[in-house]
Amino acid sequence: KAYIEKTLIEKANSVTVDVHENPSPSGDEWFNDPENIASLERGLKEANEGKGRIYTADEIKKMLGL
Repeated sequence: KAYIEKTLIEKANSVTVDVHENPSPSGDEWFNDPENIASLERGLKEANEGKGRIYTADEIKKMLGL
């Protein structure tokens, strides 16, 4: 029993877990810039507070003259 416990503890202590804060599945470098993340967080906060406006694709095309 002691051998198995020792083996399991050694194995558990040797496991490493990499935690990536980059939310992009492809690892897009844009998300590694703290200023970009701060901008996203501000936008999400404003959206949750009911500020801002959501535009449809057609509205965006019209504004861009496309």
